[in-house]
Amino acid sequence: MTSRGATGLVVVPRRRRLMLSLAATLAVLLAGSACTVAPSGQDQVRTPNPAQKSAAQALPSDKETLARFYTQDLAWSKCGPNQCAKLTVPIDYSHPDGDTLELAVLRAPATNPSDRIGSLVVNPGGPGGSGVDYASHADDGIVTKPVRAAYDIVGFDPRGVGLSSPIKCLNDRELDTFLGSDPTPDNKLEEQQFAEWAKAFADKCKANGGPLLGHVSTIEAAKDMDVLRAALGETKLDYLGKSYGTFLGATYADLFPTRVGRFVLDGAIDPNLTSSQVNEGQAVGFETATRAYVQDCVDKGGCPLGDSLSSGMQRLRDFLKQVDAKPLPLSDPYVHVLTEGWASLGVAVAMYDPGLWSQLTDALRSALGGNAGPLMRLADAYAYRNSQGAYSGNLMQVIYAVNCLDRSDSTNLAHYESEARSLSAKAPTWGPFLAWSTMPCGYWPVPANNAPKKVTAAGSGPIVVVGTTRDPATPYKWAQGLASELQNGHLITFNGDGHTAYTRSNSCVDDAVDAYLLKGRVPPDGLKC
Repeated sequence: MTSRGATGLVVVPRRRRLMLSLAATLAVLLAGSACTVAPSGQDQVRTPNPAQKSAAQALPSDKETLARFYTQDLAWSKCGPNQCAKLTVPIDYSHPDGDTLELAVLRAPATNPSDRIGSLVVNPGGPGGSGVDYASHADDGIVTKPVRAAYDIVGFDPRGVGLSSPIKCLNDRELDTFLGSDPTPDNKLEEQQFAEWAKAFADKCKANGGPLLGHVSTIEAAKDMDVLRAALGETKLDYLGKSYGTFLGATYADLFPTRVGRFVLDGAIDPNLTSSQVNEGQAVGFETATRAYVQDCVDKGGCPLGDSLSSGMQRLRDFLKQVDAKPLPLSDPYVHVLTEGWASLGVAVAMYDPGLWSQLTDALRSALGGNAGPLMRLADAYAYRNSQGAYSGNLMQVIYAVNCLDRSDSTNLAHYESEARSLSAKAPTWGPFLAWSTMPCGYWPVPANNAPKKVTAAGSGPIVVVGTTRDPATPYKWAQGLASELQNGHLITFNGDGHTAYTRSNSCVDDAVDAYLLKGRVPPDGLKC
C-alpha cells in the first residue's frame, strides 16, 4: 500500500508484518537483502539429472528465439546459509536479441535433502516485495516445517525490484513528502494539488526510470518465472504466491498452463477487475477490517476511540480529519509533522494482522493526547522506513511502475470526485483515500500492456486459492472470483482477520495446503477453516 498506490493500499508481504513487536517488525523490514553473491560455495542440493534438465529447458513451441535464456545454467554461490545466483532475461521479450537484465535469485535448500521434492518458487506480494529477502526468511514461517524440509525455497526479485535493477523515481526526502501529502482532497484547490503531485511523480519516473520502466509489467515478470523454472531444472513450476503474488501466479498459469505444477495462491487478487473495482474492493475490505479492530478495542475496555463500534469508527474518522487540518508535531529528523497521509498508513498497517491491534490502540491513545510518535513508527513500518528516514527496498515506488502497466487510469478530476462519493457511501473511513489513489497511472509515461481479463489457465493442473473472509487488502470475494474463473481452481476459505491465511496458526488451512504441496492431494471442494 502506498498512500497513492496504483492499487490503493499496497498488498504487502504478510510475514513481514507478523512480528510480536514493532521493533521486531522494523528489524525484519529493514534488514535488507541477505543475498551477497560470493565467488565460492557449492550447490548443496540434488540437481536434476541430464534428461530432466533437458526436459525442463525444452522451449515452448513459439519461443525458439529465447533459447539462450531457457538453456542457461545458474551459477550458485554461497550467501550466508543460502545460495544466490543471477538469472539472465531479455528486457523486452518482443526483442530477445536486445539488451538483457540480471535478476537476483536466492535458494534456501531443503532441510531434508533425502526427501526433496523440488523447488518451490515463492513471491511475497507488493508488487515490489523482494522475493530474495522473503526466501532468505524461509525458516521464519513463510512455509511450514514439513514443506521447508521437502522443498528448496526459491525467491527472486522481479525486474525493477530490490536487487534486480531497482526502479527509483524519488529520493528519500521526495518520497517522504509524497507519502505524507493529503490523500483525500476536500475542495477544487486540493484536488488540483493532488493532480500536480500525481503528475510530478509520473514525470520523475519518466526521467529516472530508464528503459526498464516500460518493461516491469506482471506479464513480463511471469515470463521471467518460466525462464527461472527452466534454469532450476523443473519441468513444472511449483509456486506459492501471496497477495500480489497471486496475480503474478495466475498470470503465469494463464500464459503457461501446461507448466503449472503445485500452485497455491493465498490472499488472491482477481485479474478480472478494473482499477475502480480494485479500489472499491480494498475500500470495503479495509472498512470491514477496521470495524473488526474497533469492535475488538471496545470489547477489551478502555478503548481510546469510545465505547461502541459506531462511535469508535466516527472518532477515528474525526481524528484523521483533525490531522489533515492540523498535523501533529514529530521528532523525526525529516518528517516534522504527522499528516493525514502518514496517519492513514499507521492505521492501515495494523489491519494486516490482529497481532498489531494492541499497538495501534496504544498509538492512537498517544496521538489523541498529542504524541504522534508511536503512530508514525507504525507508518514507518508500513513504508519500509527506519527512524533515520532511510527506506529499505523500493516497494513504495515500483508498485506504481508495475500497476500502471497492468491497469490504466484517468486524469479527469470528475472521475475521481465521482468515485470518492461512491466509495464514501460504502466505506466512509477508507473510501475517499482509495478513490484518489490511482491517479498517477493516469499520467503514466508508458501505456499499459495489460487489461482486466478472466484467467482460466485452461489445461492446467489443480490450482489452490486461499481466501480470508475479513482480509483488508485482498477481499474474500476476489478469492471466490479467481477460484471460479480458473478451469481447475479449488478454494480454501479461512474465516478470520488479517491478510492471507497459510502459516497463520490455523491448522486447517496449513494441513490442507501441506497435503497439496507435499502429496498433490487437492483440498475438498468448499473447504472452510
